Amino acid sequence: MTQLITLSSNQLHDLIWKKLTAAGLPKEQAVETANHLLYADESGIHSHGVMRVEYYAERIMKKGVTLFPKIHIERTSPSTAIIHGDNGFGHFVVNQAIPDIIAIGKNAGIAMVGISKTSHVGTMGYYLEKIAKAGLIGIAMCQSDPMVIPFGGTKNYFGTNPIGFGLPYNDDTVVFDMATTVQAWGKILDARSKNISIPDNWAVDNDGNPTTDPYKVSGLLPIAGPKGYGLMMLVDVLSGVLLGLPFGKHVSSMYTDLSQGRNLGMAFIVIDPNKFVGLERFKQSISTMLNELHAIKPNSKTDKVLYPGELSVIKRKQSQKNGILIPKEIVDYLESETIHFDRYDHKTNFAK
Repeated sequence: MTQLITLSSNQLHDLIWKKLTAAGLPKEQAVETANHLLYADESGIHSHGVMRVEYYAERIMKKGVTLFPKIHIERTSPSTAIIHGDNGFGHFVVNQAIPDIIAIGKNAGIAMVGISKTSHVGTMGYYLEKIAKAGLIGIAMCQSDPMVIPFGGTKNYFGTNPIGFGLPYNDDTVVFDMATTVQAWGKILDARSKNISIPDNWAVDNDGNPTTDPYKVSGLLPIAGPKGYGLMMLVDVLSGVLLGLPFGKHVSSMYTDLSQGRNLGMAFIVIDPNKFVGLERFKQSISTMLNELHAIKPNSKTDKVLYPGELSVIKRKQSQKNGILIPKEIVDYLESETIHFDRYDHKTNFAK
């Protein structure tokens, strides 16, 4: 079992942005990316947190992202737009786009905004929380590497293609973000970083057999078989095909060539409750819903019925109070003078 070290939020944030800046990312972008990765680690979503820094640093140094992207918005109607990211750093590009997405949604009532040509964007919950705090319903989805065996097939085609939503309620926001696979690829990476096995229903090996070894993964499995398979197709259509971007097996791999841009797509659908039932009534109804869920008697395996995404909220509060457990190997890397170890470029989709 890998040794874990407890870091405060401030300590982890500083280590992240300083390493990314050392790799060449402009400070404003590095700090914003650190905000995002810290949010993930505090929330217990370690698959999208600090463990990604070394890969990002290698891609930055190999010029696989545009360091000073010319981000611009193309308004295609009062309720639709495409934000062109120029293959900039995903966390920064999408965060820059959020104010425009919110403004278009409030003006139109219902809007869809695509983000075209960006690098890895991290956890969508980070953006959805900002949309929900602005009083809007947000739905987000994005493409990812072809790593998933389609239901009934033997070769990878779609990516983990996550989808999520954010809702405002009286006290805060509900944010739910999930991969359309049993687990996201980052969960496999997290298991590798901690040197632990994975459940046998997450992935298969080269022979198509279930594997518990995170280093032998050659294909991920969709949630609920054909249902997850259909959902990941929809995500690819709305965030890829609709924007004229590569789709399915044509989506660029995270590791194939770190000197090239990823050209990934993302889609946001935003809805203004004020154009329907009204924001205050909507928030009150969601609050009532959450209270009623909490009031349901839990089964023998749980202490309390939580609403979707609530576990991450609980973990964030705990992390901000008690610190965050990070593998010692990652902390040692962040504190070192080494920018990266040149171990991700020209690898397979599974970093082999």
